[in-house]
Amino acid sequence: MSKGRAEAAAGAAGILLRYLQEQNRPYSSQDVFGNLQREHGLGKAVVVKTLEQLAQQGKIKEKMYGKQKIYFADQDQFDMVSDADLQGLDGKIVALTAKMQSLQQSCRYMEAELKELSSALTTPEMQKEIQELKKECAGYRERLKNIKAATNHVTPEEKEQVYRERQKYCKEWRKRKRMATELSDAILEGYPKSKKQFFEEVGIETDEDYNVTLPDP
Repeated sequence: MSKGRAEAAAGAAGILLRYLQEQNRPYSSQDVFGNLQREHGLGKAVVVKTLEQLAQQGKIKEKMYGKQKIYFADQDQFDMVSDADLQGLDGKIVALTAKMQSLQQSCRYMEAELKELSSALTTPEMQKEIQELKKECAGYRERLKNIKAATNHVTPEEKEQVYRERQKYCKEWRKRKRMATELSDAILEGYPKSKKQFFEEVGIETDEDYNVTLPDP
């Protein structure tokens, strides 16, 4: 093996050994490759071969689970932990978990506040909006002033008179249309041709010909 390859192999072995000791949990070679490939750029073949060599050297442990090999740090290198120490660690885990949840909640509040602030208008945008609204209000005031100054207002009495006349004419329109329909239906009972031909010969024009609809009562 060349000097360069030997140094690379030693570097990979150091990285993998340190990783397994720090994590102190079982991993497959695929897990180790996936976790370290981006940071250290190790190839899968290098990871598999190096793990096997470390296991053969007794620096890590290897076990078979079905058809898969699992690698983990040698537990003999770690100090024995008493029940009191384990309870202390459990207490720290609970405290850190609570702290993490509190921080996560604070982050969510901050993200919501940031989103709200990001969607709000800036001071220059707000000033521009105010000027546009003032201009719009001025236009409405001018229109209202002109309306009040006009002399051709329709009085409530005149408006009511227009509505009454409209109802009167619509009622007459409806009455005459009904009479014309009844009369034409009576004629068509003995007429040899179609209704359309009859209307064309007589020269009758209907509301439908001009897309006119009788208003509601």
